[in-house]
Amino acid sequence: MSLAAATRDAVRERPFLYDALRAGVVNYTAAARTLDVEGDTDAVATALRRFADELTDEPVHESEARVSMRSGLGRVEDGDGALVVGDIRLREGAGSLTGIVASGDVSPPALADVLGCLRAGDIAVRAAGVGEGSLVVVVERRDGPDALRVVESAVGR
Repeated sequence: MSLAAATRDAVRERPFLYDALRAGVVNYTAAARTLDVEGDTDAVATALRRFADELTDEPVHESEARVSMRSGLGRVEDGDGALVVGDIRLREGAGSLTGIVASGDVSPPALADVLGCLRAGDIAVRAAGVGEGSLVVVVERRDGPDALRVVESAVGR
């Protein structure tokens, strides 16, 4: 495998570095030192620079969604739910969690963006999912208003 290919693989294992390269905010030499790529640091930095030049700086998603908050979500054993993942179903009126629901033009990349923004805002996510025009993130009740603002900013354009 070439040094350039090894460098690209190492970057793809670190989504934060990939995003930073796309944004153009990377010190290439410092990033090269952190990667587990065999080769001269300057050569790895050059490979990073070339990779960054090939990346687009266009948004990874274009979303337009209506965002709402649903209080009192909790786990139920059967029936429909606001969020169903495997055997876990969360429904309104069954607990103390808060769901933030974005309805409209949403996609998995939008969910990734929302989760990154929530992580940066130090808001713990209990569950999340996206599909068929709906995106749902579930947080603790006290984090609901902050999570609502984050999701509105990310997808409620």
